Amino acid sequence: MDDAIVVGAGPNGLVAANRLADAGWSVLVIEQQPEIGGAVRHDSAVHPGFVHDTFSSFYPLAAASPVMRALELERWGLRWRHAPAVLGHCFDDGRWATQVRDREATAQRFDDEHRGDGDAWLRLCDLWDRVGDDLIGTLFTSFPPVRNGLGLLRRLPRAGGVESVRLLAMPVTQLARTCFGGRGPAAVLAGNAAHADIPLDAPGSGLMGVLMTMLGQTVGYPVPSGGAGELTRALARRFEASGGRIVRGTAVAAVELQGRRVAGVRLADGSRIAARRVLADVSAPALYDRLLPPSSLPPRVRRAMATFQWDPGTVKVDWALDRGVPWSTMPAEAPGTVHVADSAGEMTASVAQVAAGVLPASPFLLAGQMSTTDPDRSPRGTESMWAYTHVPQRVHEDAAGELTGRWDHDELERFADRMQARIEARAPGFGTRVLARRVLGPRELEARDANLVGGAIGGGTQQLHQQLVFRPIPGLARPETFVRGLYLASSSAHPGGGVHGAPGDNAARAALFHARLGR
Repeated sequence: MDDAIVVGAGPNGLVAANRLADAGWSVLVIEQQPEIGGAVRHDSAVHPGFVHDTFSSFYPLAAASPVMRALELERWGLRWRHAPAVLGHCFDDGRWATQVRDREATAQRFDDEHRGDGDAWLRLCDLWDRVGDDLIGTLFTSFPPVRNGLGLLRRLPRAGGVESVRLLAMPVTQLARTCFGGRGPAAVLAGNAAHADIPLDAPGSGLMGVLMTMLGQTVGYPVPSGGAGELTRALARRFEASGGRIVRGTAVAAVELQGRRVAGVRLADGSRIAARRVLADVSAPALYDRLLPPSSLPPRVRRAMATFQWDPGTVKVDWALDRGVPWSTMPAEAPGTVHVADSAGEMTASVAQVAAGVLPASPFLLAGQMSTTDPDRSPRGTESMWAYTHVPQRVHEDAAGELTGRWDHDELERFADRMQARIEARAPGFGTRVLARRVLGPRELEARDANLVGGAIGGGTQQLHQQLVFRPIPGLARPETFVRGLYLASSSAHPGGGVHGAPGDNAARAALFHARLGR
């Protein structure tokens, strides 16, 4: 009998497995897909000689995460690469707002556009210097986050006290208006806040915008050399070197119970594997609605899970380009991550439309110039590029009056044309450089990773009503479930989406703690 089974070999599952193996446990990881990694994988299916990340690409949260840093994955082959500029926002007039890792240089760019914004940027950086580490620690540990929470309380008075708390609690649109006069910082903050699904005029978006922006300013937006899957492979090599085992291409059909305690898992072929504990790197609905017998669920859990809210879906387009992107105006330093929107106001409207079930006519795009960031991704002089945008889980209306949201091949290609047109408007001739294009819609993403239900990449909405003590449902804010020995280790658990390993680490720590209590 194994000490633990981890269901799912995404980054959270592999982090949990490493933590348990480090403690001397015998651990088996079972992955449904033939390839491990969840949403951290790459492939060469778009065009020969080109590497494209299948899902996620840039990993500031992994670079900053105390969980990931403690694993020392560089010892297991991981190598980070950085673009010349962290991020660029391309406006419709061809001008750019760019962020580089040198804060003074970033501040100077913003001050050149609007006098005083440079000093305001450095004040925001100073605030982050004072509270950032404790804020990250508070977000990335299980409730209650005692040590980092106390550290944050000690530092806040010297970081502006209640006024700083008020600033971080603002919607990102209000925060930008409060601190800056120019459009550059506002676009950078709003675009970074839009990586989550929090409305940009709602509380919580300001904190998200500051978090992602200041990570770009401190650790950058790095990518694994050679492809996203190299991060996964480093995790797997580390785990297997500790005696851990990974089974691929095998589906878990159910979690087996003995009374109110976990007994192991049943596979899709009917075979059973016994284990003392099970850590599930699966979505909360998959665990509670599919893997556990309905009769085992307390009524309050059934009621709460019925109201679980997914984050929006995603449409992602990959391009293989025979040359670099022909931006109408080239920024001084080429950015790896590019935000495409006319203004912060347009971003706000686009995010609000998606929340209302409307397909935007002018979708806000997050794009990645991967060969610019890591030259190993494609032949010299070419570019491996992608862009994605969020779409409603259920489309009620298309603002352009063209699509229904059924996401068949024809609709996906037409929506990809809409996305590509946004880039073409800023990079005339972009379409003539396309050697090949791949479009992945909500169904394609879910088929490649069952946790991405309807193309949702966050494991459930990151809005305040389903975060912190409410994630995944009120009353189950820690990794423990109502079944003894069963733990939720996916992004459906606190602190949510992003490649930082915290849900997996929290689940493993809980399992180790309960094992010590049992002894």
